[in-house]
Formats: sequence, structure tokens, C-alpha cells
Amino acid sequence: MNSSYAVPAVALVVLATILVGAFGLRISRTTSDFYVASRTVGPRLNAAAISGEYLSAASFLGIAGLVLVQGPDMLWYPVGYTAGYLVLLLFVAAPLRRSGAYTLPDFAEARLVSHAVRRLAGAFVVGVGWLYLLPQLQGAGLTLTVLTGAPDWLGGVIVAVVVTVIVAAGGMRSITFVQAFQYWLKLTALLVPALFLVLAWQSDGAPRHAFDEPAAFREQRVVRVDDTVDLRIAGPLAVTVDGTVDGREHDGTEVHLSAGTHRIDGGTRLTFAEGAEVPAAGRGADDALTPSRAESREDRPLYATYGLILATFFGTMGLPHVVVRYYTSPHGVAARRTTVAVLGLIGAFYLLPPVYGALGRLYAPELTLTGDADAAVLLLPGRMFGGVGGDLLGALVAGGAFAAFLSTASGLTMAVAGVITQDVLPSRGVRHFRLGTVLAMAVPLLASFLVGGLPVADAVGLAFAVSASSFCPLLVLGIWWRRLTPPGAAAGMLVGGGSAFLAVAATMAGYPGRGAWHALLAWPALWSVPVGFLTMILVSLATPGRVPPGTAAVLARFHLPEELRTEVSSA
Repeated sequence: MNSSYAVPAVALVVLATILVGAFGLRISRTTSDFYVASRTVGPRLNAAAISGEYLSAASFLGIAGLVLVQGPDMLWYPVGYTAGYLVLLLFVAAPLRRSGAYTLPDFAEARLVSHAVRRLAGAFVVGVGWLYLLPQLQGAGLTLTVLTGAPDWLGGVIVAVVVTVIVAAGGMRSITFVQAFQYWLKLTALLVPALFLVLAWQSDGAPRHAFDEPAAFREQRVVRVDDTVDLRIAGPLAVTVDGTVDGREHDGTEVHLSAGTHRIDGGTRLTFAEGAEVPAAGRGADDALTPSRAESREDRPLYATYGLILATFFGTMGLPHVVVRYYTSPHGVAARRTTVAVLGLIGAFYLLPPVYGALGRLYAPELTLTGDADAAVLLLPGRMFGGVGGDLLGALVAGGAFAAFLSTASGLTMAVAGVITQDVLPSRGVRHFRLGTVLAMAVPLLASFLVGGLPVADAVGLAFAVSASSFCPLLVLGIWWRRLTPPGAAAGMLVGGGSAFLAVAATMAGYPGRGAWHALLAWPALWSVPVGFLTMILVSLATPGRVPPGTAAVLARFHLPEELRTEVSSA
């Protein structure tokens, strides 16, 4: 890709983000403006803002990469991401707004009258927020590296600095305008190139069914393997090797590989002939820092699919950057209307990434070997068009990708900073909120330097699993079950969310490498969500005397429309 076009496009997106954020700063006056935009954000603006922050690196880059590597089964990701809002609409949206809380810990304390539960909820908000921020910074680094060859940490630093400035300066009021603007930018950045790419595909005689037969190179292609991988070859394959294969060094010689698995050392260059079948790639057995959830999908596809569905369906309602936006709605009816609009907006967006994944399988199949499948969206315009037209379309996609990182990172930083300010720092004023913003971004930024990451959609999927196992039981039972007690809520979050978090940590550390235990840890929602619900219910039933006084009145506030509550109070 020609960085002479792409870099200015990214710079324009960053500049536009700062200018739109500055507009929000001009009308931010009170502490309430900083935390919840004074609860005055209408359904249309709020829906665009929610969609803008929700459509993250996983949506913009990761889904296309997963479809490219693993095929149509990965369409469960966009289906799950969208259906999660239907669950949110049915069970949570309006009561959550009527709770009057600023954050999820506020909700927990208002419902259960417990400082301990509040602190525990705050810890999970911070943990999920940081886990979700990591792939945003990773995706930004990947994008800038593909565009310019810059170090992979630079993109993350740029996103961190811009987001910290915007959130610290204007709070919720600023990022509302930023995220709404960035939703329409992201939609345009995927839609316009997709139209041209589909037209090019229709006119050049490429296969019409990308997944009906094994991927093959449409022209001679040189592939550099940066990290050690195992290539699984279905039949004899001739390939020119400059590097080490199966422990033997080659200097640009043609090697005939037999069917089976072959070890390719990092730094090796492979030249595949036109029409050669693309081998399947897996991580090396000693590559502990790059765990592959794809292996568990292949070994136990049904389990992996159901684990993904449960995590995405129920994880949405507990994502801190999503939930916090509902506190900005004027009333419960507006919260419901916002959710309906969000379903339409993100549903329209999610029609596009699978198109890029399918085209990537035809035009950039080598990305499955290099581990850079997330870059398919960025590379396809240049690969299919070339010249100035391809560079311009690529620049548009690059700008949209950076908008995805900035908008989602803004929402996550806002949510985590709110919790840090209210539950960790000594004061809840605007000055301490700005300090909380710096702390909210500093930790994941430092972590991005120290640890390797999963493919961005996989990393976000793990954050969904933790959210579904901790906050989903708290919100559903807290809103709909009057017998919930503080010990039950705390135990459910610790057992459900804690076990999912440990599974996430084990998966990211590469333990265990393969087999049934790997599948259980890589897709924890299928067991951790029921465990969280069951623990919360059983412990609550065992502690009936701990039901907070005034629970009936609190639940009435959650469920009665604001106008009716006012009339009842007046009477």
C-alpha cells in the first residue's frame, strides 16, 4: 500500500477526531457533562455513538481475518455481536437507565446496598475494559505497520495519546460526538471500497465460490514467514525455499514437500507457483506466546460455536463502554429506542466485513501463513486494483480502521476512568477524572509492549466471555429477581467471572496447548456463564436474611416508567 496516501488519511482522521472532540469540550460545563453528558443524549445521536464505539478493531479488521482463515463458520461473530443488543433491549436497557446510576458499580450498590459488591463490580469493569483495550492498541499497531513499516508499538501509542486527550478534556460529552462521527466514517470506509472490490471481482474471472474448494495462489507469490509455523500439506507440493524447513537450510532452491506437516522456521521465504494450493498453518509446539483458538474450533467445532454464541449474546450487556452510554439517555423509553436504532446500524455494518474475508481468501490467501489475516481489509484494495485507485481506496480503509480504534478506545477509557475516579481516587471531581483517564490508558498501553496478542477478534471474544460470566448474571438477576442478595451477587461474579478470567489468562499464555482442556479454556462462556448464574442463585437462596431492605421500591423504580413514578411519588 502506498503510504503517501494512507498516512495523510490516518492523520486526517486523527485531526477530525480532535476537532470534533473539541466541539464537545466547548459545551461541557458540569461534572454530569463529563460522566453522562447530563443525560440529554437523544436516541439517534446515542445510537450512532454506541455503534461507533462498539464497532471496534474486532469488527473492522478481525472478522474479515477470521472469515479468511476459517471460513463461513466465523459469521457467528457478527451475528452474535448484533444479537447481543436484542438481549440487551429485552432485559436490561430501560431498567438500567431508570436506575439513575453513572456506572455499573453504581448500579450494583443501588440495587444491593453493598460497598463490597460495588468494589468487586468496579474491579471487573476495569479488568474487562483493559482486556478489551489491548486488541484496540494491537490493531492500531498492525495498521500503521502495514501502511508504513513503522514499529508495531507506534500505532498503539498514537491511539493512546489522542484518546487520553479527548476523554480527559471533554469527558462523555466530547466522546459522544466523536463516536457518532466515527460510526458514519467507518461505514463509509468499508462500504465504498467494498462496492469497487465486488465489481472488480465480478469482472476478472475469479472463482465465484471462495470456500467451495481449497484456497490457491492466483499468481506466483513470495511469502515471508516471520514466526515459526507448522504447515500442513494435503498433497505433494513444490516450493522454492530461502531459509529453514524441517531443520534443513536452503538457499533459494526448489524443495518438494510430501503430504504431512512441515516445520518452517521464522525468517524463511517461500515462493509458491501460480495455482499452488495454500497450506494450512498452525503454531509451532514450542511457540507458547501465540495460542491458537482455531485448533479447538477444528477439533470441537460444535462446542466452540456454542461457546462463541453464548459469549457474544450475553457479553454485550456487561461491556462497560456499552452500558455506560445508556446512562446518557433522558429516560427509559429513549434507552429502548436507542437500542432498536443500534440494531439497525450495526446490522448494516456487519454485512461488509465478511465480504472482505471472502475476497481475501481469493486474492490474499498467503495471509493465513504469515499470521497477518487481520490485515486483509487493509491490503485488498491495493491487491485487487493497484495504481492510484487502489491506493486511494486503501487510504480510505486505513482511515476507517483508525477511527475504529479511536472510537472504541475512547468508550473503554471513559468507562474505566469513571470507575477509577469514583472508587479508587480520593475525589470524584473533574481534575481527578482526568487523572483516572491517564491511569485507565496507561496500564493496557504498557501491557501491549510486554505481551503478544491473539487475533483481534479472538481477543475481544475473550473479553466478551468474562463480561457474560460476571455482569450478565448481576444485571439480569439484579433487575428481575427480588431475592438476590449481596453475598450471592459477589459469589456469582467471583466464581463465574473469575473462572472465565482465569481461562482467558491461561489461553493467552498458551496453556494447555491442545486437547479438550484447551477447548474448555479457549471457549469458557459455555460453562462459566451457567456457573455464574447458578452460584448467584444458590448463595442468594442460602442467605435469605441478606436481601436488602427496600428492594421492592428499588425494583419498582427500575420497571415503572418515569412519568408513572412521578405520579406515584406526588400521590
